[in-house]
Amino acid sequence: MMELIISARSRRQENTEYRTLDKHMLRADIDVVSGKGTAHDPWQAHILISNEGSKAWSGVIHVELPFEKHQPRFFLPAFMYGRNRGEAPQNVPNEFPRLREGNPSRPSSSWWMVRSDRLSHPAALVYDEGQIFGLSASPYWIKNPSSGQRQQWYPGQEGMFVQYGGFSCSIDKGRIGYTLGYENAPLHFIKSRLVHERAPLEENCFELLAGESVECVLELYHYEASSELGINVAMESIYNRYHEAPREGSDMQTTVSDLSHAIYEYAYLPEDRQYSTFVYEDAETGGYRYNKIISISWTNGMTIATPMLLAALRQDDELMRQQALSCITNIMDNAMNPESGFPYDAYQDGVWSIKGWWFDGMRTPGHSSYLVAQAMFYILKCYDYEKRLRNHRHEDWLVYVKQVLDRLERTKNTDGEYPTILSERTGAGLEYDAFSGAWCLAAMAYYSWITEDVSYLEELKRSEAHYYDTYVKHMECYGAPLDADKSVDSEGILAYIKAVRYLHALTGDPQFLDHMRDAISYEFSFKFSYNSPVQIPPLSTLGWSSSGGSVTSVANPHIHPMSSNLVDELLYYVQQREDGYVHQRMMDTVGWGCQTYNRHDGEYGYGKKGWMSERFCHSQGLVTEKYADGSPASTWFCLMPWASGSVIEGLVGDYWDYAMQIKK
Repeated sequence: MMELIISARSRRQENTEYRTLDKHMLRADIDVVSGKGTAHDPWQAHILISNEGSKAWSGVIHVELPFEKHQPRFFLPAFMYGRNRGEAPQNVPNEFPRLREGNPSRPSSSWWMVRSDRLSHPAALVYDEGQIFGLSASPYWIKNPSSGQRQQWYPGQEGMFVQYGGFSCSIDKGRIGYTLGYENAPLHFIKSRLVHERAPLEENCFELLAGESVECVLELYHYEASSELGINVAMESIYNRYHEAPREGSDMQTTVSDLSHAIYEYAYLPEDRQYSTFVYEDAETGGYRYNKIISISWTNGMTIATPMLLAALRQDDELMRQQALSCITNIMDNAMNPESGFPYDAYQDGVWSIKGWWFDGMRTPGHSSYLVAQAMFYILKCYDYEKRLRNHRHEDWLVYVKQVLDRLERTKNTDGEYPTILSERTGAGLEYDAFSGAWCLAAMAYYSWITEDVSYLEELKRSEAHYYDTYVKHMECYGAPLDADKSVDSEGILAYIKAVRYLHALTGDPQFLDHMRDAISYEFSFKFSYNSPVQIPPLSTLGWSSSGGSVTSVANPHIHPMSSNLVDELLYYVQQREDGYVHQRMMDTVGWGCQTYNRHDGEYGYGKKGWMSERFCHSQGLVTEKYADGSPASTWFCLMPWASGSVIEGLVGDYWDYAMQIKK
């Protein structure tokens, strides 16, 4: 069993140094009671911390697991992946925690400490030259009413919330750690453009009275793995230990009805033939305000029109269907840039262009392959379901999509990677090194499956192998959302999973299922396994659940609903291979979506029935919104149709038929 190093920082200290326990009159007794260190049978290290002084002690206690480092890649789920691209240039507008050796400048550091609820799973893991090292422990502490004692939280226990813990990593020292009490240090990232310096030790302290002792249990891991993917074996074990289901929400049909009718009634802009990206209540007029920032996909356009069309088909609502079709045909009829052969990404005041709300944060101007290819994928999905459920064949849609996809295929580099930015003038690839091109792969794979045209199949296989070997295999996918400066994110993997689903459906090759499982595990690393005890309203007052919701990226670390659109792919996988773990996490995803919107007017402190925003602050360290009286709020107060559209999409595809069959 590996040794543990335990140190502490007192609230009374003038400096920030962590010193040995004897300097604080503290003592630690460690007892390893079971385990082998494997992913399924970790060592159980019971640690008893005692205050041997004559006065109460307050501060942070740091338990660290050292390892023999070579080329370590750290994984603190939803917070740190590898080194969070610490190797890449960091002089960009959006900051996120990067790991670099030595004494680098902001926002990089050789070490990080973070409160436990920033992590989707309570664990810190390392992959280093064929070895996995790791530790896992309770994310927070409770006081059990029956015993009156403060204790670690275990699944299924009830008690009063007392204190968060924390996790840490250090590349210089070669350590990962767990803290009683916590720090967000050396910086506290609230979002990509709001970063605070290290705070003094105050409410984040752990307290021990004179003569008091407290016990914590750490699960410790050390096993062999062939790549970074090996961490997922431990992650699955940690999920099974700490899993909590989301609170009970509406049933599937009610959720689809509530969300789709809210978009239909409040968000459509008939003069623009588009859906508003934000809808706010206007207290002065009693009406509504709209923030349009219209695009062809990604937060607008097809990512709203597609779930709305499918919801209309499932509910036999012709008016809703015609509204969605108007948005779709408007994009196809008017957005095309004839010079590049790609549709323009954005629309404002009657003009289509590449200058969307994200434009000034880009390194290179041009069409975004993320938006272009995602729009093509969703046009195909509309074609697919119009044909399936109405026997209505939009053959002109296939022609439109095919010409765009053919153009995209010609932009790949010699690695088989699609560009992230394409020239507005010629359509040539201008910028690569990003996962956003996986949407091109997904769209062409879907087209090939729909049409049974396999002429591009060998090229698709080559591209898939590149994305897998370069990004997925290393658990480090970056460069999908345009507003995150190529930080590690959970968005791009959704496209890759959709791509390998259709490549498997086309070929039957089991390797695509293997790759699909690895990519699903990557997405699950961003998906909360337990219900974080939110302390800020409205989420705190609702019993809202974080379990089943996914963190968007290491730069914008709130929970948002985009991964809810993955339900059909998870269902496809478990129908091909029996996998209870994937099935349970699929049901977490469904359950999360059915409880995370206004089920009646004003449930979340704003809005109408069916309204839902994109930002859910599972950690109070992410809060930026305020109520009218200036007090903090843990969600945004607006309807964001792409967000609720993601939940709708996950419920109205193949999963709808599956759930209805079970219901019978």
